[in-house]
Amino acid sequence: MSHPKPGVYSEVAAYEFTTLTTVPGVIRYKGAKIQLLDLPGIIEGAKDGKGRGKQVIAVARTCNLIFIVLDVLKPLGHKRLIERELEGFGIRLNKEPPNIYFKRKDKGGINYQALVPQTTIDLETVKAILGEYKIHNADIIIRCDATEDDIIDLIEGNRVYVPAIYVLNKIDQISVEELDIIYKVPHCVPISAHHKWNFDDLLEKMWLYLKLVRIYTKPKGQLPDYASPVVLTQGRSSVEDFCNKIHRAILLDFKYALVWGASVKHLPQKVGKEHVLLDEDVVQIVKKAG
Repeated sequence: MSHPKPGVYSEVAAYEFTTLTTVPGVIRYKGAKIQLLDLPGIIEGAKDGKGRGKQVIAVARTCNLIFIVLDVLKPLGHKRLIERELEGFGIRLNKEPPNIYFKRKDKGGINYQALVPQTTIDLETVKAILGEYKIHNADIIIRCDATEDDIIDLIEGNRVYVPAIYVLNKIDQISVEELDIIYKVPHCVPISAHHKWNFDDLLEKMWLYLKLVRIYTKPKGQLPDYASPVVLTQGRSSVEDFCNKIHRAILLDFKYALVWGASVKHLPQKVGKEHVLLDEDVVQIVKKAG
């Protein structure tokens, strides 16, 4: 999309299923290097192995974000097909894991607690689902308005929850009025690959969905290195995460960190390894004397 990896090209054409093998590439955006994998198209029955579908979907399970590229002239049918195939392989798009505590026990029956009102399930439903899996002793505490699928996903334990952006291509072939409607659809970005229209919006949405946190290193007595940030993700952006990303051995001699940026009140501020860093913080690690 921008700054592609030298010597790597992904085939582009006006017809479907142009990409036949996985094509890797790297883009630089806001100082971060982001790896892209252009995967072959998914056909109906992919989850069952058709068209090398299992290999394609297995790669998708490992990604932090999925772009689903659709033809803007016939998006809904293709969207539902792809979602169905990914769901069948345990990928949940644009969903959070259900807030449910579940633990199997040796005895004691089913201990069921719903801490919020349930609109679609109750104790008998949960017992029936657990019974299908031959689970007759378990604690289950529900902190969300759960569905039967949520309970099944929890028991199966092999689901992955991945953000997705629907990239609607060929907007040069639709009217402005149709384009206005598309902009209101959740998780969608309209583009034209042929004319390279709206790539900026796509990259910005990509950044938003990846929830990346850039942390700049500052060696003692030197200026911060703004050229090569350490890239973490929201939810895993503590000083400890920062140290581990550079090298696990850093924590062995860790005394404290000095932080400049939005996560602290004073510049610099002395913090411990549990401190949570925010985007574009600057960090200097101070080691134990010895």
